[in-house]
Amino acid sequence: MYQFVQVYFRLPIFIRLLLTVILFMTFFGIVIHFLEPGHFPSIFDGIWWAFVTGSTVGYGDYVPLSTVGRMVAILLILAGGGIVTFYMATVSASTIKYERDLSNGKVAFKGNNHIIFVGWNERTRQLIDIMQNQKNPEKVVVIDKSMKTLPYNKYPVHFIRGDFYEDETLSKANISQARKALITADPSKREEESDQSVILGIVAMKGCNPDLNILAEILTEKQVINAERAGANDVIRSNDFMSSLFYHELYRNDPVQPFKLLLKILTEEQFYELTPPAHLIEQPFSKGAAYYAEKTSILIGLIRQDALLINVNPDETIHDDDRLVLLSPK
Repeated sequence: MYQFVQVYFRLPIFIRLLLTVILFMTFFGIVIHFLEPGHFPSIFDGIWWAFVTGSTVGYGDYVPLSTVGRMVAILLILAGGGIVTFYMATVSASTIKYERDLSNGKVAFKGNNHIIFVGWNERTRQLIDIMQNQKNPEKVVVIDKSMKTLPYNKYPVHFIRGDFYEDETLSKANISQARKALITADPSKREEESDQSVILGIVAMKGCNPDLNILAEILTEKQVINAERAGANDVIRSNDFMSSLFYHELYRNDPVQPFKLLLKILTEEQFYELTPPAHLIEQPFSKGAAYYAEKTSILIGLIRQDALLINVNPDETIHDDDRLVLLSPK
């Protein structure tokens, strides 16, 4: 039902009103057909009569003869002249208001198993574009206070306006039913202030949903440990990442372009961490690489005792307590 409402309110208002009138007239057409099948041989004849009568045109080619049929006609005339007109005006006003409230971030989200994005910026916008190109697009709720409106029919997200660390805002985002959350750094604040806000948001979200998987963006290295203590499942140190990328770009060997290469990999591929299958335990790394290559995946390294090993020696043995790091198509 919720999905139907979402689709309905994404349609242009003219289409919505037209569908309502069609359903209304079809109902009366079916009723009159079953009441007087002799005078209305088919359901279509009844629907034709309902449209002609309800719009007060009245051709007179079909006329109910029984008392019950005429009572139905009276109801239809009243509906066509009064109720339908009033309903259309009411629906028009309420639809416009609902659509405006959606764009202004005032409508609570009723779905579940969704992802919450905190902060509307170029990074989250591009991330949403990437996610919508996947086979099964995610349901996304965006929380942002600085933005006054987000056109509902332009972006496939549900917008909630407010502070992401306030219970009222989180309740509107239905955080108790959410699966994951991404908290991005606020570029309008100083780095220390932005990190403090992110950590406060982590605490608030975990308080509402202890099982929520939270990915947080932290700008300063010293606040990473605090974000993890607050309950973040993963921390993205965007400044460290960009600094490393700048370094590679400055000292790259032509024609390799690290930024474009990494962007293509992250856009088209997905990293996975797996437990080694039984037949690869105590086998050389090269055998594992060959096995996953047949599955169109690349075995790029191992995680051993919490240490990431890249450029592994082909003769290195895979142990049962290792974790395999793969790069596979999305």
